[in-house]
Amino acid sequence: MGQLITSALAALALAVASGAAAQPNPAPAKPVRVGFVCPFSGGSQDFGNSARLGAELAVQEINEVGGYLGRPIELVARDDKANPDEGRRIAEELVLRERVDFTVGFCNTGVALKALDVFQDHQHLLMVPVSTGSAVTAKYPPQTSYIFRLSARDRVQAASLVDDVVKRGFSRVAVFADKTGYGEGGLKDVEKFLADKQLEPVYTARFELGVKSLAQQMHEAKAAGADAIIGYTVGPELAVIALARAEARLAAPLYGPWPLSFRTVAEKAGAAAEGAIMVQTIIQDLSNERRSSFIARLKRHAGTQPVGSLMAAAQSYDALHLMLRALFQSRGDTSGNALKRALENLERPYSGVVTTHDHPFDANDHDAFSRNMVWLGVWHRGEVRFFYPEDARRASYIRRKEQP
Repeated sequence: MGQLITSALAALALAVASGAAAQPNPAPAKPVRVGFVCPFSGGSQDFGNSARLGAELAVQEINEVGGYLGRPIELVARDDKANPDEGRRIAEELVLRERVDFTVGFCNTGVALKALDVFQDHQHLLMVPVSTGSAVTAKYPPQTSYIFRLSARDRVQAASLVDDVVKRGFSRVAVFADKTGYGEGGLKDVEKFLADKQLEPVYTARFELGVKSLAQQMHEAKAAGADAIIGYTVGPELAVIALARAEARLAAPLYGPWPLSFRTVAEKAGAAAEGAIMVQTIIQDLSNERRSSFIARLKRHAGTQPVGSLMAAAQSYDALHLMLRALFQSRGDTSGNALKRALENLERPYSGVVTTHDHPFDANDHDAFSRNMVWLGVWHRGEVRFFYPEDARRASYIRRKEQP
């Protein structure tokens, strides 16, 4: 009997093999092509490459389980070099020549703003995972906009910074902002929220990216009686501000938006970065299993490449997974209108590594983060920690988006 069963199975296998051999090889499944644009070189490469690593990890994981219904996800990545003109050129390349299905990208606000109309005019969906300038999602009314964002806009961050400054009893604020669109927008947001508290900056410094020293401006801020400093720029320049504060021996606390958490700040400013406070959407937390697992996988994927910004990596990772859910909901329709409808009406929450997104968007709001969904972090002995211990205890709670 055993020999009969073995013979029958062998005959069946031979028949299947013969049948398979008679059929032509099936055509490979058409990939879902995703444009990805961020700075991989130049002064902003620390968060651009971190964002790329997060996106690559998401694509790798999605493809390991079959992609979208057997269709692999293909990342069409481009380096905008933090240059607005290059960002615009790449946007046209991705949308008009590469004809990617949708795009995830932009780290620098000025670069994003120069390229937005390419996506809007061609009804091509753009998910912004890193850039935080308030103008990025305000340029077009959300009812007609194809621009969505999965990072905390500067209006949310500036409100958090000003609230804490006032909460701690400071009232004489000096603001240091670069002259890019990012710095300009951040300055306006800070000024607005200070005005809401019946305050105005006692000193304002403006500077170009690449500045080597702000010692003179910091001495002027000290002479103006500043008791708190808010810097609005990117990582290398925030390090310059931290060094200038130390040189001027100004005891005022240094606050900043999320780029103050970049690894380059600690590397360039050293001890001068100790105690600097910044807005964060994610802080390394060993008690959160999903977050800890993501960080471990990210480090394995990065290998010897440095992860300059955990936030940029995590938000880009979540952006790819969230877009996959939108793709399932649109039944594979990658037109801008179909993906827009899906994102504005997501049927199921997405449990991301940054947070759980439950109805992150609607027809009147294309920003996923509200004021209650961000934390304050602080540089402590070369690591970003929670500034308030009670926030660390609440970090595992689901933070649902508040309605504007």
